[in-house]
Amino acid sequence: MFGMSCVWHGIALTDLEELRIPLTLYFVLAGLVYLGLGLLLTFAVHEALRREVISLKQAFPFASFLLGAVVGFCVYLVIFVLGMTFTKHGMMHFLVDIMWQMMEQALGGLAVSLGIIYDMHRRFIEQERA
Repeated sequence: MFGMSCVWHGIALTDLEELRIPLTLYFVLAGLVYLGLGLLLTFAVHEALRREVISLKQAFPFASFLLGAVVGFCVYLVIFVLGMTFTKHGMMHFLVDIMWQMMEQALGGLAVSLGIIYDMHRRFIEQERA
């Protein structure tokens, strides 16, 4: 997610040129934020599984993808309300940015689901060998 954000804001939108803080500080803080977002997504997917909101039997990766999109929407709303967004270029920029944030977090949710599937497969193989 961090890499996608760097490509999006640095290359596609050239937002990083408008930063008022040093680029190194931005990358360190963004890395910490994305680490927290990854933890939040992992926790959300595990909680949804525990509470049986998401089923492992029915389109689990897609459900995690959608959960990630919801988390992305909520995160963007918080960022927008706090005024920490790059969006200063009109409504079109705002809509594209919010859609990107949702897609970015949705791919993070998909990555979490694939990690869970991999871990379950690894445990199954270990149990079969024992």
